[in-house]
Amino acid sequence: MAIIGAIMVPHPPLILPEVGRGGEKQIESTSDAYREAARLVAELKPDTIVLSSPHSIMYSDYFHISPGSSADGSMARFRAGNLRISAEYDTEMVREIEGICQSRDFPAGTEGERDASLDHGTFVPLYFVNELYKSYKLVRIGLSGLPFSMHYELGMIIREASERLSRKVFYIGSGDLSHKLQEYGPYGFDPAGPEYDKRIMEVMGSGDFGKLFDFSEYFCEKAAECGHRSFVMMAGALDCTRVSVRMLSHEDVTGVGYGICTYRAEGLDPSRNFLAQFEDREKRAMEEQRKNEDAYVRLARASLESYVKNKKKIPLPQGLPEDMLSRRAGAFVSIHEEGRLRGCIGTISAVHENVAEEIIENAISAAVRDPRFPPITSSELPRLSISVDVLGPLEPIPSPDMLDVKRYGVVVTKGRKRGLLLPNLDGVDTVEEQLSIAKQKAGIRPDDDQVELARFEVIRHH
Repeated sequence: MAIIGAIMVPHPPLILPEVGRGGEKQIESTSDAYREAARLVAELKPDTIVLSSPHSIMYSDYFHISPGSSADGSMARFRAGNLRISAEYDTEMVREIEGICQSRDFPAGTEGERDASLDHGTFVPLYFVNELYKSYKLVRIGLSGLPFSMHYELGMIIREASERLSRKVFYIGSGDLSHKLQEYGPYGFDPAGPEYDKRIMEVMGSGDFGKLFDFSEYFCEKAAECGHRSFVMMAGALDCTRVSVRMLSHEDVTGVGYGICTYRAEGLDPSRNFLAQFEDREKRAMEEQRKNEDAYVRLARASLESYVKNKKKIPLPQGLPEDMLSRRAGAFVSIHEEGRLRGCIGTISAVHENVAEEIIENAISAAVRDPRFPPITSSELPRLSISVDVLGPLEPIPSPDMLDVKRYGVVVTKGRKRGLLLPNLDGVDTVEEQLSIAKQKAGIRPDDDQVELARFEVIRHH
């Protein structure tokens, strides 16, 4: 057996009558759709439910699979402490998934347990399922900060484990949509919010899972969604599977998007190998990108690849443009993987003898010394895109009115604290956002206006 079906569901505690205390009536359509989705679970009678939740334990570079034989949880956080659920874990399935991951050096397993209790992203779906069906064991998996492709790959590993064990497995992708749909919502409003909900419901409502990779990290962050990675993992579990899809509901009356879709597996369909298709597109795009890289980016790539592979700094290559050897300037090297930032380190003003040396050193630092990210590994090198920003001179300015987020970077200084943000970055659309991020990087309070400002221009090399 393999994955026999799946559902995409939200997890608002409000939907539970014991929590909502009448407030659940405002999302009655979602409640009705939830029970219809649960009927599919009861109809297919799975041996195991695999559930991915954004509120389970989450690491930036590791997928946590809940260990142990069982777990329980309550709605005490939501003033309904008497509402409890217990679940028995499928320990054999967990061992099989973990074993496959270990054999492939894939970063997933049962290490790092911090809280064994069932989170509300797990609790809410199981509440509805348990109304109709309880003869299952559970595998609970947290999300990570790793690329979408790796979430999809873990879904494929789950599918493989189910086939090896001849399990009838049902997948529940738990996740809310945008939290920025209304001004009165928990995070206010952003135009990305309704756009995300519209796009994700089109994708999930059609079962065209390949388009999940078209959502950029920046866009998802602006929309303040919490379920995208969960849906991607679910899609991976349905890789190469023909599905019959039903889009049951979408609501946004609380300022948060709730979407429900069901997927009944209907047999193999090799044309639905969405990760392979995505990786093929990415490979062709990277090959084309590398062909068009200029000397600045080629030098940065050579530097970081040499250091990642061999822990050796390269000497200055022959044949570099004269400007790179005769000019001194600050430079930033930015590294992206599948559209998400993977490292960025630079110098505001020249530290080395020339721009070329500046790039060599900063490429190494961006690859292995950016404190926000784990060091880049050799396996990632083919997927990396690189840009180099060579900075012009700093120009002190009296007020933010002289900034332009597309043209100028900014340096914010207060005493010994200093933060820099490059210009023309994805997801930074206003001067207010630019200053807020620069202050955050400097450790300066967002509301502190007693700061010194300087702007600068860059020449960006791709």
